[in-house]
Amino acid sequence: MNYLVLIGVAIIIAGFILKLDVVAVVLISGLVTGLIAKMGFVEVLNAIGTGFVNNRYMSLFFISFPVIAIMERYGLKERAAEFIKKIKGASAGMVIWLYILIRTIASAFSIRLGGHVQFIRPLILPMAEGAAQKHVKLTEDDIEKIKGLAGASENYGNFFGQNIFPVASGVLLITGTLKEQGLDISNTAVAKYSILAGVAMVFIALVQCWLFEKSLRKGEKADV
Repeated sequence: MNYLVLIGVAIIIAGFILKLDVVAVVLISGLVTGLIAKMGFVEVLNAIGTGFVNNRYMSLFFISFPVIAIMERYGLKERAAEFIKKIKGASAGMVIWLYILIRTIASAFSIRLGGHVQFIRPLILPMAEGAAQKHVKLTEDDIEKIKGLAGASENYGNFFGQNIFPVASGVLLITGTLKEQGLDISNTAVAKYSILAGVAMVFIALVQCWLFEKSLRKGEKADV
């Protein structure tokens, strides 16, 4: 094994320590690693270009960070909380369960609607807190519990919803693994049985959110 290729890792570490330009450090590391691995210069550039094209959509994910930060700075969370407070009968459990339902349906059609950074933190969490404050005075422990359930709602909807779409990455992984073990199964079959799991999850989540809301309201009534 050619351990010299690990020099590329050392270059990245050194570049970060010296606070050099990240893009330049990564490109130099890639070039050095490729040349040490006895790849041609053009071949190295081709590999870097191919990697960039295949992963270019990752940049959209990172772009969302500053956008969300700017929106929060100018009152997105406050407006979301005020909006939900105006809805009669709104509760933290209802807000979170409705998000689970919407997230599951969106994932079933492979619609990328959701995310802890894009939806939970700036929208769902403040809406759930705002709804809860209509009924109880929230303690730090209550807020942490709401954060936990709100974060879990994203995982519920995404995990159980995505496999309902026949060509989702999870379905392809399942069918590929099972076929390697000699089991003849189609993507459609996996998606069909995933519908049952998704529906069951939605109803179980409904019970969980109802129990959560019930336990939350055992606290002190808010002075409204």
